[in-house]
Amino acid sequence: MSKHIAIIGGTSGIGRATVAQLQADGHVVHAACRSPEKLADLDIVAQPFDAAAPGPLTWPERLDGFVYFPGSISLKPFHRLTPEDFQRDLQVNLFGAIAALQSALPALKASGNASVVLFSTVAVAQGMPMHASIAAAKGAVEALARSLAAEWAPTIRVNVIAPSLTDTPLAGALLNSDLKKEAAGKRHPLQQVGRSEDMAALVAHLLSGSSRFMTGQVLHVDGGLSAVRTF
Repeated sequence: MSKHIAIIGGTSGIGRATVAQLQADGHVVHAACRSPEKLADLDIVAQPFDAAAPGPLTWPERLDGFVYFPGSISLKPFHRLTPEDFQRDLQVNLFGAIAALQSALPALKASGNASVVLFSTVAVAQGMPMHASIAAAKGAVEALARSLAAEWAPTIRVNVIAPSLTDTPLAGALLNSDLKKEAAGKRHPLQQVGRSEDMAALVAHLLSGSSRFMTGQVLHVDGGLSAVRTF
């Protein structure tokens, strides 16, 4: 059955792959993003939204799903991080999601059986150097998701996907050569980095009735990095 899904972001990487997946599955996508024109080729009318400075959003009366994609990668040693760095990561990853969720909440409640998907990072579960700012912001996202899963049950489910490094434009500087991709892949037990299509398939699953008994979960889609050692 066709569902109405709100997508925040969606112009590149995992977000764009998810929009394409949802459309292929016959769902109606309502997008809000910083560059709406980038979704024109997918025949989607998107409204403007900037996670760094969220403005008002307009949604249909009913939303069956909600996915928040905006994120950041701010990798610096702790002594070089400024309060502005922490604030920027919190704004894009946490406060932007809060603003969008609050705007969509009446429509999600109207569904009676809605699903929310947020994104974290493997760096929350697996301590990594240079990740203090983004790990702190995404840790807050995981805490928010669990709290909302409890508060909104049983009519709205809330789950989180925590990927490891994924081959997307956001991670371009870390994967912009074959040598970098090979080295990044070797750090994972599965000897590869993530693909946008894999994450999009999981988002589609979490939005579907196939995951109807799941809420408050953080799914570590990270090539085994947070849980497995192969030495």
